[in-house]
Amino acid sequence: MKESAVRKIIHIDMDAFYASVEQRDNAELRGKPVAVGGSSQRGVVAAASYEARQFGVRSAMASSVALRKCPDLIFVKPRFEVYKAVSGQIRAIFAEYTTLIEPLSLDEAYLDVTENLKDIPSATQIAQEIRAKIQQQTQLTASAGVSYNKFLAKLASDFRKPDGLYVIRPAQGLAFVETLTVGAFHGIGKVTAARLNQLGIFTGWDLRQQTETFLKQHFGKAGSYYYAIARAIDNRPVTPDRIRKSIGSENTFDRDLGTDAELMAGLQPLLDSVWRSCERLEVVARTVTLKVKFSDFEQITRSRTTLGPITQKDFLDRIGSELLTALFPVPKGVRLLGVSVSNLEATDQSASQQLLLPF
Repeated sequence: MKESAVRKIIHIDMDAFYASVEQRDNAELRGKPVAVGGSSQRGVVAAASYEARQFGVRSAMASSVALRKCPDLIFVKPRFEVYKAVSGQIRAIFAEYTTLIEPLSLDEAYLDVTENLKDIPSATQIAQEIRAKIQQQTQLTASAGVSYNKFLAKLASDFRKPDGLYVIRPAQGLAFVETLTVGAFHGIGKVTAARLNQLGIFTGWDLRQQTETFLKQHFGKAGSYYYAIARAIDNRPVTPDRIRKSIGSENTFDRDLGTDAELMAGLQPLLDSVWRSCERLEVVARTVTLKVKFSDFEQITRSRTTLGPITQKDFLDRIGSELLTALFPVPKGVRLLGVSVSNLEATDQSASQQLLLPF
């Protein structure tokens, strides 16, 4: 592809993916408000069906809050192996059209179809075909956004959800962006949106009036990104085979833990889970990070990096235990523990492909 050529980017986002899989596989859940996650007082919603979203239930919401919003909410335990299998089916459909696939998660990906395997000139036609094949093969719906860069394609896929398709052509990009609130921009969260509002910046048009120097003064390197997207500019390529950066496991406990013995008992399953993931992905790590969230929601992390890769389970256990025992006695109850490993590398050359983030 020539540098001057206009890219054709598709962003595919499955609709309420985990919850939709559960409704597909259990007819009794169809048409009802469903949350995938734990129903306990300390549980968290991993995904919500559109019926639940009508009540204000959202992913990452505390289960107790979700139940207050929707007393008839049905909680279903997550089945990640099933979600991964379905995700593999979807990825295979993508691969019929392009090798330039950038997965963001199990249910979301960018595709560059500027030059595609079927020589279809229309990206919109490709998006239509992909959505139809996903529906036919998985009985699930996907929303798609089509545009000339990743930022706009992502915005477009959100525009007609669920089960929608929206296209933003090159002549429409600037006008589309200027009408949006800054909180609707992908890459601008609630905290940043609030800071922008404090500066009198509420819409894309407001953002475009600012100089890059001004935005960098207030937001650092991210200021250059905000300056560009306010002008509908995003030169990031679709990058296939993104390298996985970390593997982690965490648990929010049903009650606060306070004793040394309780905390050590709570840590061990997390270490076991992380090690199993490392074995499955055929990777080793050099950095171990412990996350602790206290009863008042204060959160701290402690990390250790080894000179060589951690190739033995007992070595990982020892590092995790030492990071935790260094905090004893804890000053207050602990509601969450987490363990993650990073600085990953394949155990051998043949396993290097296992570092790829699955779609």
